Amino acid sequence: MTIYLESGIKTLVEDFISAGKPCPSQQTIAERRAGYLASTVLAGPSPTMAQEFVDELDGIRVKIFKPIDAQNLPITVYFHGGCFISGGFDTHEQQLRQLAHSSGSLVICIQYRLAPEHKYPAAHDDVYRAVLSIKAKGHKYGGDTEQMVFVGDSAGGQLALVTSLRLKAHQSWLPKKQILIYPMLDPQGSSASHTQNGTDYIITRQMLLSGFDFYIGEKMGEEMGDAAAALNNPELNPMQHADLAGLPPTFIITAEYDPLRDEGEILYRQLLAQGVEAHCERYLGVIHGFFQLSGISESARHCIRNIAAEISA
Repeated sequence: MTIYLESGIKTLVEDFISAGKPCPSQQTIAERRAGYLASTVLAGPSPTMAQEFVDELDGIRVKIFKPIDAQNLPITVYFHGGCFISGGFDTHEQQLRQLAHSSGSLVICIQYRLAPEHKYPAAHDDVYRAVLSIKAKGHKYGGDTEQMVFVGDSAGGQLALVTSLRLKAHQSWLPKKQILIYPMLDPQGSSASHTQNGTDYIITRQMLLSGFDFYIGEKMGEEMGDAAAALNNPELNPMQHADLAGLPPTFIITAEYDPLRDEGEILYRQLLAQGVEAHCERYLGVIHGFFQLSGISESARHCIRNIAAEISA
């Protein structure tokens, strides 16, 4: 089968293969975090914000990107990716500025606790608490808390989805919509794309699954009887065990050569089957993480524009 990759991404993949396909799961946590931060040189330029600052809500650090000096801006809550073990404000700021500028929304990124220092449910609890605080206090930044959209990439897509599930179960409100960018949903990596795209496209199957392993941790498996029991948790394996009915309209983005491609598209079909308004767009010729490669990828730039349009629709 002939592989067609977008030109800028093709160069990255060829360099990765020429180097012997080094899997980041073999690196230390510090090396993985540093490597992710170093990759931001591929994100391209970003616009200047009217205001950009860090605050703390209920003990959780958030960063606010305000594109214009105005009140009652719609709010985009952003859940960053990084396999549950890395990522944060510095790895995502170019895309967050671009989304704020293009959508005209107030973007608030949540810095949740990372594994392996902090196991499940630390990240899930942090983003949920932060979202409740944003709902209660977002007006102080000039945001309209009645117009809130969740956006998350990779592990952040999983966190955004589960936060909506928690809100459905425990609160009287939901976001207006949720946008999940190649969400990381299956801690067992059981879909066909994990095999098809698992070794050759920089973000490997083993790298992704190792993030789940660090976040779930041995202790949780012991407390629940065995590690497999932990995978029955609907917050860790929402495709298998979560009740998706009643969720807000959901827009899912997948990438052709991504180990996570199939699980995002399976979730799309599950949402439709349970009566949720859902849309899915697969980007061809790109890999996991392409959303953060707007300096070299036209698909990334197009994706940012599309997400901004969804936010402001």
